[in-house]
Amino acid sequence: MPEPAPSGRPARHGDRPRLLGIGDNVVDRYPDLGLMFPGGNAVNVAVHARRAGADAAYWGVTGNDPAGALVRRALAAEDVDTGRVRTADGPNAWAEIGLVGGDRVFKGSDDGVSVFSLDEQELEALAGWDVVHTAYSGSLVAQVPRIAARTRVSFDFSHHWHEPWAAPLLPHLFLAVFSASQMDPDAADRLLGEAVRQGARWALATRGSAGAVLTDGGSWWRQPAVATAAVDTLGAGDAFTGTLLAALAAGGGPRQGLARAAEAAARACTAHGGFGHAAPLPAEGPGGPAEAVEPSRAAAGEGPRSQRPHGKDR
Repeated sequence: MPEPAPSGRPARHGDRPRLLGIGDNVVDRYPDLGLMFPGGNAVNVAVHARRAGADAAYWGVTGNDPAGALVRRALAAEDVDTGRVRTADGPNAWAEIGLVGGDRVFKGSDDGVSVFSLDEQELEALAGWDVVHTAYSGSLVAQVPRIAARTRVSFDFSHHWHEPWAAPLLPHLFLAVFSASQMDPDAADRLLGEAVRQGARWALATRGSAGAVLTDGGSWWRQPAVATAAVDTLGAGDAFTGTLLAALAAGGGPRQGLARAAEAAARACTAHGGFGHAAPLPAEGPGGPAEAVEPSRAAAGEGPRSQRPHGKDR
């Protein structure tokens, strides 16, 4: 494993909260469009927290291939610090995406070189952050208690709250995030109520076109989705989480943070990928990556768009 760079902690600017995304990064591959986009839960949340006004960084492992270079380049363009991003010899993680009426469909994936754990030096450096975000899709589940001993932790469970590792994490969390678009409202409320009873400071359920629900156990906030012309729902939930987390980490009121998060999620649906920065998708041949595939007309915005509300789901 290559050694991390020595920085990774951006200077504090005034009262901005400092948010760190740790864990998964991918390139989202769209064969039908001939394009790939940088993404991954921890990357997307860091980017959208930065767009919401937080100081942000990402820690993880990228490949030494064009996909890894795209992830690093996009983070730099978004002013997300990459001083502790590691570059390993091998392919970057990827996910293959299809689109059905604007909804993303995952068709396959590979972890590439992305699996890693935090060393002692990195764990100690976490104390300088206001909140750290990671997710089930990364490789750091076992280290969440040690991360939480040093700073506040946000964790995205997506649909995986029934896994045996899930409930033991809740007492360590500042924010527990769940994707609940397939649940009825009462079931989603019970899920959130149980999360805060088991120790989470905040619990968030995103429910797609039904909006989102946030609770601290004493109060409940219900945020309607914002209608938008959806092109691609990929990463919209991460946009919601990153924007809300920036507000909560700053000590702001949930109502304003939720409204801004819904707007960010809606904006994320109006273009392909998690947060833009498209690159041509290399064509795979017998000898490996070959010349780039020409992007399709749909990628240029020439395909049909449907009017639909959106809240969250990556």
